[in-house]
Amino acid sequence: MREAAEIGLGKTAHRGYHLSEVAIVPSRRTRDVDDVSTAWRLDAYPFTVPCVAHPSDATMSPATAVALGRLGGLGVLNAEGLWTRYEDPSKILASLAEQADDGTATRRLQEAYAEPIVPALVGERIRELREGGVTVAVRVSPQHTLALAPVILDAGVDLLVIQGTIVSAEHVSTTDEPLNLKEFIADLDLPVIVGGCTNYQTALHLMRTGAAGVIVGIGADEWATTDSVLGIRVPMATAIADAAAARRDYLDETGGRYVHLIADGEIRTSGDIGKALACGADAVMLGEPLALAVGAPAGGAWWHSAASHPNLPRGAFGVARAPLGTLKQLLHGPADRPDGTRNLFGGLRRAMAKCGYRDLKEFQKVDLLLDGR
Repeated sequence: MREAAEIGLGKTAHRGYHLSEVAIVPSRRTRDVDDVSTAWRLDAYPFTVPCVAHPSDATMSPATAVALGRLGGLGVLNAEGLWTRYEDPSKILASLAEQADDGTATRRLQEAYAEPIVPALVGERIRELREGGVTVAVRVSPQHTLALAPVILDAGVDLLVIQGTIVSAEHVSTTDEPLNLKEFIADLDLPVIVGGCTNYQTALHLMRTGAAGVIVGIGADEWATTDSVLGIRVPMATAIADAAAARRDYLDETGGRYVHLIADGEIRTSGDIGKALACGADAVMLGEPLALAVGAPAGGAWWHSAASHPNLPRGAFGVARAPLGTLKQLLHGPADRPDGTRNLFGGLRRAMAKCGYRDLKEFQKVDLLLDGR
């Protein structure tokens, strides 16, 4: 039974835990790091590291999505981003990289994203990804899925990511025809990743739509403002563990259909990646860490996809910072600082080796302790 506390007469609240509040416990066995595999497979698509890029224009251009794919991860391009609104958004990205923290950044983002999406550019960007020889994945919001899906599918994507701050399998509306995820996914012959979600019930319902993967979390980091704007904040360790329980029950319900969990939030270091996978995730979604790679589209600046919302932005603008290293160094090393921000997946491999596990599925069985610090 989950711990609950009475916060007042007639109202209780359940206790949730952040990744920073749990610690990985080594087992009785250790293993040579060269015998450890971080390989991950989503449907027919293999990856050498469990890394999915957050589809922010600060991190993902067609070029960086291809670069991440060649390094073993999954780059995801935002089909509603600057690259599908402008023929060449490099000048806009450069100006955002020079943006000071003077209170005008959000308005500047809103102005940049006010330009309409050009369907022809959506197809062109997807073709650029395909020419790069990597797995092609694009993100679309639930609100624009039906409108953009024909263009996206005609251009030939491998994976479709339907992502919003909070996505449910049952959206109720008295004004618009809502997206029926189950019907939509059933009509496709490609894997779909949906999210985010934050609890057992929503994760289970999203799995029942036929999704191949579910995003867990709302991208919470130091720049996210979903808590202050909407009052919504779910600690990631608990959110992942709840979704993993839903996956276990769905596996029994379907006689063996496995749905992958992608953790999105509270992940900045290799230690955070290890904890997220130990809680039950199959992969992690990285945003700000990738924004600090040499050649990142926004030159070290960072913002969430929802930060440019025209009416209710949810995400502060992170001014540009100096790069920490090349994308390869951030993912695979070598690291020149001992803080876990470089060689992210080398750190994961080392954690798995120290705990005696040879692959990611085994590592999900590792013991955890609550950290009393």
